[in-house]
Amino acid sequence: MAAHARTLIGSRFRLHGRDPATGLDCVGVVAACLKAAGRPIRVPPVYGLRNTDIAPLLGLSERADAKSGALPCQSGDILLVWPGPAQHHLLLAAGPHSFIHAHATLRRVVETPFPAPWPIERHWRLT
Repeated sequence: MAAHARTLIGSRFRLHGRDPATGLDCVGVVAACLKAAGRPIRVPPVYGLRNTDIAPLLGLSERADAKSGALPCQSGDILLVWPGPAQHHLLLAAGPHSFIHAHATLRRVVETPFPAPWPIERHWRLT
């Protein structure tokens, strides 16, 4: 998953984006990586940059056959973080020292050093 995520670095950001050619959001990055790993999932059809209900995102882990993980992160782990009030964001660990995600402010998919600058709400590892 992390190897595929690295191929997405530089893809432009687009809310609800599912195709690297036209843009990805954080859910799109994780969905593309799961598909590349042979675990395609159906993602929630409706969500915004701000969400008070994260239940649709939590269901992604069950559909991908992922279990709760533990630090340190391993390559391919999925993190749900809390950047701010009513904001939730998915990251994909590239290894124990960096993660890949769709950065809305930078308008592209980037690799960022770990630890994440936001509190981690959930951590999943594929089984």
